[in-house]
Amino acid sequence: MRLLYSAFWWIGMPLVLLRLWRRGRQEPGYRQHIAERLGFYPVLPDGTVRFIWVHAVSVGETRAAEPLIDALLREYPQHAILLTHMTATGRATGAQLFGKQGRRVVQSFLPYDTGWMCARFLRHFRPEACILMETEVWPNLVEQCKRYDVPVMLANARLSERSLRRGQRFSSLLRPAAGAVARVGAQSEADAARLRAFGARHVEVTGSLKFDVQPPAEMIDRGATWRRMLGARKVLLCASTREGEEQLILDALGKQGKADWLTVIVPRHPQRFDEVAALIEAHGLNMRRRSSMGDVFLAGEADVVLGDSMGEMFAYYAVCDVAFIGGSLLPMGGQNPIEAFALGKAVLVGQHTFNFQVITEDAIAAGAAARVADAAELLRMWALLQSDEMARSRMGSAAAGFALQHRGATARTMAMLKPLLRG
Repeated sequence: MRLLYSAFWWIGMPLVLLRLWRRGRQEPGYRQHIAERLGFYPVLPDGTVRFIWVHAVSVGETRAAEPLIDALLREYPQHAILLTHMTATGRATGAQLFGKQGRRVVQSFLPYDTGWMCARFLRHFRPEACILMETEVWPNLVEQCKRYDVPVMLANARLSERSLRRGQRFSSLLRPAAGAVARVGAQSEADAARLRAFGARHVEVTGSLKFDVQPPAEMIDRGATWRRMLGARKVLLCASTREGEEQLILDALGKQGKADWLTVIVPRHPQRFDEVAALIEAHGLNMRRRSSMGDVFLAGEADVVLGDSMGEMFAYYAVCDVAFIGGSLLPMGGQNPIEAFALGKAVLVGQHTFNFQVITEDAIAAGAAARVADAAELLRMWALLQSDEMARSRMGSAAAGFALQHRGATARTMAMLKPLLRG
């Protein structure tokens, strides 16, 4: 089965590269470092460097890896971190978070999952251990790690019921890879049970690393500055919205008429910024784009601010009064609500949160979040919270307490990782 899987990779490689080039029209980062995706890398400045390899596919995984990478840099000063990605935005986020580390954090794209390319990658960097973030278990990659004696850990691991069902269709390919992973740190008991059912061994519940991410002081200050610029105007943040959701939210806003609050919409994917801007304009709403504001946040008479900037998510959370977490109005599984909890914000989510099911249900039970049926109910709940400062404050306090209660995953993950490293 793995040979057939590899053959499909090679047969489809021209289409894969064509898609990569097309994505580069909107995101130029996809047209950079293409050779790395095929297993070719520049000469290392120091051939004796000892790497601990962390693979974080995109933005969310890269941010989640931040406290773990910081801990690795402190605990293993004789090592450097090899940080790999699959998306251009993930790589840009890594550069933003770790660019000041110099040679101690080396970034690269991970090669496509063929045995030959993965082997070239491992021979070039010679990592001493591999840490895959969340769900990134690739059959050929894990097989080549086994061949080159590179122990693999799956950290911050999660597996939804839907993903388990999908994976079981290809169990003959994926189960051997899952079984070859040396350690698995799961986010929850439910994730751990599903991972064991899928064939993973040595599974422990470590919690979510995202609770250990520290909001950057610069972003908190920026959000506070924005708040002063807005005065008493309340802010509803629609964070990490996905395709189709903005239409629903804007339709609901259009039915409200002129509102005295400000709605901030931050799409999950940067390549959709212009598309969402066109949607807002088509609804006849007065819009400002964050990218046109420079160092200020002057919304003026705008109904909607489009958050089309990179690296300011914590500032958006800091300026808002209530945060709706996208990916949940439609069956997409939801996005990470933890950053909003960390800043003590009342959180609203839709019906579809299966990617973060345990965290979401626990947060609702703790009074930190509330679920809405659709966009119309989202605005009704927002109206209630906007007018009831005590209710909003209670949810915010519960959110901050919930985030604090769940910290500690980094230390537990480091303890699991220690036997895999030679020191």
